[in-house]
Amino acid sequence: MALAALSTDATRLQAGATAACAHCGAPVAGQVDEGRPSFCCSGCAGAYSMIKGLGLERYYSLRDAAAPTPADADAADWREFVQSGKDETCQVEFLVEGMHCAACLWLIEQALRAQPGVQQARLSATTRRLTLNWRGATDRVNELAGIVTRLGYRCLALTSEAAEKIGSAEERDLLRAMAVAGFAAANIMLLSVSVWSGHVGEMGMATRDLFHGISALIAIPAIAYAGRPFYRSAYAVLRQGRTNMDVPITIGVTLAVVVSLAEMLRSGPHAYFDAAVTLLFFLLVGRYLDLRARGFARRTAQRLVAWTAKPVSVVGESGILQRPAHMVAVGDRVLVATGERVPVDGMVIEGRSALDSSLINGETLPQAAEIGTHVFAGAINLEAPLTLRVTAVGSATLLGEIARLMEAAEHGRDQYVRLAERVARWYAPVVHVTAVLSFAGWMLIGDADWRSAMLIAAAVLIITCPCALALAVPVVQVVASSRLMRRGILLKSATALERAAPIDTIVFDKTGTLTLGQPRLLNEDAGDAESLHLAASLAVRSRHPLCKALLAACGDVAQADGVQELPGQGLRLQTAAGDIRLGHARFAGVDVRPADGYSELWLTRPGHVARRFRFTDTLRSDAATVVDGLRRAGFRVAILSGDHPAAVSAVAEQIGIADWQAGMDPRDKAAAIAALKQQGRHVLMVGDGLNDAVALAQADASLSPSSGLDIAQNAADAVFQGEKLVAVPEFLSVARRSRSLAFQNLVLALVYNLFAVPLAIAGMVTPLIAAIAMSSSSILVVGNALRLDLGRRREAA
Repeated sequence: MALAALSTDATRLQAGATAACAHCGAPVAGQVDEGRPSFCCSGCAGAYSMIKGLGLERYYSLRDAAAPTPADADAADWREFVQSGKDETCQVEFLVEGMHCAACLWLIEQALRAQPGVQQARLSATTRRLTLNWRGATDRVNELAGIVTRLGYRCLALTSEAAEKIGSAEERDLLRAMAVAGFAAANIMLLSVSVWSGHVGEMGMATRDLFHGISALIAIPAIAYAGRPFYRSAYAVLRQGRTNMDVPITIGVTLAVVVSLAEMLRSGPHAYFDAAVTLLFFLLVGRYLDLRARGFARRTAQRLVAWTAKPVSVVGESGILQRPAHMVAVGDRVLVATGERVPVDGMVIEGRSALDSSLINGETLPQAAEIGTHVFAGAINLEAPLTLRVTAVGSATLLGEIARLMEAAEHGRDQYVRLAERVARWYAPVVHVTAVLSFAGWMLIGDADWRSAMLIAAAVLIITCPCALALAVPVVQVVASSRLMRRGILLKSATALERAAPIDTIVFDKTGTLTLGQPRLLNEDAGDAESLHLAASLAVRSRHPLCKALLAACGDVAQADGVQELPGQGLRLQTAAGDIRLGHARFAGVDVRPADGYSELWLTRPGHVARRFRFTDTLRSDAATVVDGLRRAGFRVAILSGDHPAAVSAVAEQIGIADWQAGMDPRDKAAAIAALKQQGRHVLMVGDGLNDAVALAQADASLSPSSGLDIAQNAADAVFQGEKLVAVPEFLSVARRSRSLAFQNLVLALVYNLFAVPLAIAGMVTPLIAAIAMSSSSILVVGNALRLDLGRRREAA
């Protein structure tokens, strides 16, 4: 009915002067009523009504402040970024700047899906990447991009520079608010110390009132500016009929300022500007650190996107052309130079080389690439140029799929509701109702005047101000983070400890996690000194990891003259007696080789039996001890690895893990983690590479060694230093202890309220005593949290 009424009004208004449509900004011809929104059609009227009804009218202020004119929107030509497919389908990907929340995502997606021919409009909240599919001409891309622009957002090309820029505005906003609150709190506290000293000294009323007035001049604008993140959050949830921790914080701070102003105007002895501003400052510090931690996931996925957005060398009839990645089509021939990262998925059709595929499969040893080998975007070409036949580009590559899986996993993790927020759902309404009933009771039954009743209600709100409740969990996290940092563990996620507390299953990657990712020559293969020295004299010529391990085992050796390195095969030295070769079994002429899972180099020379050098990855020194301790503590321990079964089996047997799987790509690992979670298991993933990044994000909690790739560290909840795995049980122990202390703090805060609130309701507590009691409860909560660190010191002693 409301939509119909608005539609009728919209039709009635179209009859005279020209105005702008309140929804889309298009001209409205006809008679308009001043002071009322005008619309170009009933559709816009309906959309406007729906957006206002959902409490999303902020979009219109964003549009009016930031949207360019239609001419500007059409200025950018996006046609070169469109990928055309079969059946006249087109696809394009943008980065969207200016998106703040899930409601922004909803508005953009719905506006695009409403356009004729649009088949899909998907916007990622993590990467801000918009994927748009439609049926029709490629020219429509400018029209569709203009819709996003007119909504108040900005479309950017999918480049690494744009990816790094997205999401930084909110961090800057919080940082500015934190700086303002900190500056104001420091200055007001200086004045408050003087006032407090004056209560026991000779400070006159005029001087005290002056100090209160100066405090008000500093506090009011600072609170109005710095409190915006909390005010916006509180307003949004109240419009939806819900509450969160920001609601009592907003009301408590606002009421503290109102009561302080009332006390100042009547020359009262007490004001609470210092408490309000200081509370905001500490809460903003926590929120900024939380936002920084959550930003890691967004930047991780954005980095994956940027890697596939660089120019590509396409081999054409007229030569080699540099094309943007989005203009490369399946079936094109692409040249990958030595040292370059493979930009597409494809099949090798010319050349022979070795690829560093650690980004994809996590294995540190280069993989041979020759005609017929399938390679994936993200691998690095190490030795010689390769020509590929493209099989997938952009988001269709394995790297693009990893990015999508990470986005989906992070989105699921973002649904986690923090402990303090769950408590706030019922705590906040009870507090507010209690304060209102106290005010009404003293006015109606207690025959108190409105000022006295307001002071009692203020005392109730101040004494129940969620300082202790708001500190209950964060202070434990601060102490736990400090303890973990001293143990070489950097905590990166604000909710990691809460999610890690119920862990019952631990999944390890093999290479670089259980092992150090450094090949080492087996001792029994180093016994033949003459063969080892000859092989090392050839190996000096190569940068291959196995050759470096051979040199490390042999020591200093001079390079043999005339050594040739054949890309993807090995090293050759031509002598009068024949070739001396060091490399793969096939290159060395060895037809039969053991399938024992060892990495190997073969040395062959005329008149001698082929010599095999076996290499193993070095286990972390405490791997077996840590795994045994975890099993004894009741944890289920497993290995998920991309390595071949023989290598994984050997490591699993050595450290005592019976549950292992080998040959797994990133999708397989993520699926295995998801299957464990569906069984009701709470999973901790420990991994170090891009092939682990999706599983790290998919797991309930995750750890990565500092030696791992940046992208794995960004996807993990915590990063540990050093070459030992003792960080894993330490992280889990601190998480469980932190959960216990957080619950204790919540109980202390609630018990304190049960005793203090009745006294405040009875009028036996002044706002000053309430503030002291509130501070005392906060000190008690902090002291209890410090027991976590005291326990560590006793353990160390």
